[in-house]
Amino acid sequence: QVQVVESGGGLVQAGGSLRLSCTASGLTLDDYAMGWFRQAPGKEREGISCIVWSSGRTYYAASVKGRFTISRENAKNTLYLQMNSLKPEDTAMYYCAASLPTVTGCTSVDYWGKGTLVTISS
Repeated sequence: QVQVVESGGGLVQAGGSLRLSCTASGLTLDDYAMGWFRQAPGKEREGISCIVWSSGRTYYAASVKGRFTISRENAKNTLYLQMNSLKPEDTAMYYCAASLPTVTGCTSVDYWGKGTLVTISS
């Protein structure tokens, strides 16, 4: 059974940092790209970052590029999202997902986590 579980969300002041983690089990990560998505209240879910597990190739949305860093730890089957210089508009539910790798990153999601809430206060 595949499980994707996020952790690390919380309340942070604007300008602060937060690191999200995601552990995946029950799948061969080398066959997947792992990504972070977010959904703010009243908005559509958006992909913000993706990493092809086997190659380490990364993708970032313009809204987070330069502030967020995606990384992986193979030994722990864990994905991270380091978020710096956080803004109130980063407030959202953040989801981890396992996607078949595509030319644009994580656009063929097979498995979703349940999400972790990130709230940025001004």
